[in-house]
Amino acid sequence: MRLAIAACAIALAVFAGIFGYLIVSKPPLPGVEPGSAPAAVAAEPRLAPQTVRTVESAPVVNPVAPETSPTIAQRNAAPVEQPPAVFAQSAPQPKAANTPPAKAAAAPSCANPNALGLARTVEIDTTGGPGFGFEHFRQHDFLEPGEVVLTFDDGPWPQRTVAVLNALASHCTRAIFFPIGKHATYEPGILKQVAAAGHSIGSHTWSHQNLAAKPIQEGKNEIEKGISAVAWAVGGPTAPFFRFPALKHPPELVSYLGERNIAIFSTDMDSFDFKMRKPEQVRNAVMAKLKKFGKGIVLMHDFQQATAAATADLLNDLKAGGYKIVHMRARSPVTTIAAYDEEIRKDSKLPTVSTRPTSSVVRTINE
Repeated sequence: MRLAIAACAIALAVFAGIFGYLIVSKPPLPGVEPGSAPAAVAAEPRLAPQTVRTVESAPVVNPVAPETSPTIAQRNAAPVEQPPAVFAQSAPQPKAANTPPAKAAAAPSCANPNALGLARTVEIDTTGGPGFGFEHFRQHDFLEPGEVVLTFDDGPWPQRTVAVLNALASHCTRAIFFPIGKHATYEPGILKQVAAAGHSIGSHTWSHQNLAAKPIQEGKNEIEKGISAVAWAVGGPTAPFFRFPALKHPPELVSYLGERNIAIFSTDMDSFDFKMRKPEQVRNAVMAKLKKFGKGIVLMHDFQQATAAATADLLNDLKAGGYKIVHMRARSPVTTIAAYDEEIRKDSKLPTVSTRPTSSVVRTINE
């Protein structure tokens, strides 16, 4: 009995030894080192979602990045706090082309070989009432170094506005005019010349009142009557561009213009030409500020005699200084309000005490 038990124990020991040898000597699976984890467990590490969200600009996309929700992907792709584009270029930016197309298109019709011309034309989407001019509005910085936008206020006025128009025409360049409504009704023929020359025409209230000192409704009346008067004088579309008198901007009226989709113009540099009596003072003031700031929207007044006399030489100065003119035009015309249009029509047709022709009223008796 004892011999049988011992024989069984020896047999079990031999069997265990043989089985253990087979297990230890079995070759590993292809591509897996003994004791290592399978390949599926050792996959390449994934980028953390937080890393993807904090990337502001990602020119190279990681091909093994994990799937992200559409919300995260859109948030990573969109610039942060970026306002809607306002400007749609009618010609490529100067950096994108050696010769601006706008200037090239104007060259055949320009008789002056030394004309200042136009560097480019920009089209303005006035939706929401964007503001221009760093003196008050700093959102839209679209001018390149050396670029200038010329603006003229308070016209139209006999001889003076015409002198400015002639100077601009001789240099084959364009500007923005902000006429006073009353003046527009005095001289509609001059304002039609401004429009025919291709300049942009905005408005500057009906009677040049300081709207910050007026009740809100009176301010709205000044704005709207001025817009209607300018449109009546031009007899065609005008731009939804507006400049407040004295650059006083009541917040309620700024909001109102935004609702009307009318752009508001301040300035980058005010010439203060209304304080000047000599043309050279105007020229020196504008050129000194351009030298300081390097670019910008310039505010002048075609109503002022000194400015009218200075404009031709100022354009020569700009040409000699290497400055380039940018013309701002509106994508869509301003929409007037019927009630104010009717008011302007009534004012233009006031009854008179006589219907006799001028030739029977005025007679030359001595020459």
